[in-house]
Amino acid sequence: MAVQFDGGVVIGADSRTTTGAYIANRVTDKLTHIHDRIYCCRSGSAADTQAVADAVHQHCQVYTAVYGGPPPVATVAAMFEKLCYENKDQLTAGIIVAGWDEEGGGVFNIPVGGGIFQQPWAIGGSGSTYVYGYCDATYKEGWNEAETVEFVRNTLALAMSRDGSSGGTIRMCVITKDKVERHFVPGNKLPRFWEGKEVLAQAPKPSIAVA
Repeated sequence: MAVQFDGGVVIGADSRTTTGAYIANRVTDKLTHIHDRIYCCRSGSAADTQAVADAVHQHCQVYTAVYGGPPPVATVAAMFEKLCYENKDQLTAGIIVAGWDEEGGGVFNIPVGGGIFQQPWAIGGSGSTYVYGYCDATYKEGWNEAETVEFVRNTLALAMSRDGSSGGTIRMCVITKDKVERHFVPGNKLPRFWEGKEVLAQAPKPSIAVA
């Protein structure tokens, strides 16, 4: 998922990769660096989404060399959409693109099969079906960075608690004009809603790494 706030975006994902009922990787990093201030998160076929992300990353390097500056978030999202739509019969790739440019934070959802939708928040993947109601009822415009990080962490934890194809750890990335900051929540430190609000309020803060 990705959520826009005043001054940037927060993008986050779980870390479980499955092959049918088998967990092939429990610590996958689904947040993929595309450019200095732009990331994407991937759902669907891991091989398909990695191939598309690699292609867009290469296009962004060419764009920067030709135009002398970083591509806007909308341009990167359009690159993803073009590849996904033109190859929709061969790909199973759901992409959320999020980042910061001169217009501020931007979130773009590219569902399986193509299409592009700019939204204040976007969710995708198998776990998203469990948390649409929570997101609709909880999200508010005007949140600051800390409130947005908490919303992303709680949403992902809820999805991971219900969906068998989601799980592991939570990785998040805060992207603003001044920083790209990675957050990590290990599996044994996830918020636990079913034990009451006190446990949720006391959920430990994620560890932070600044790029």
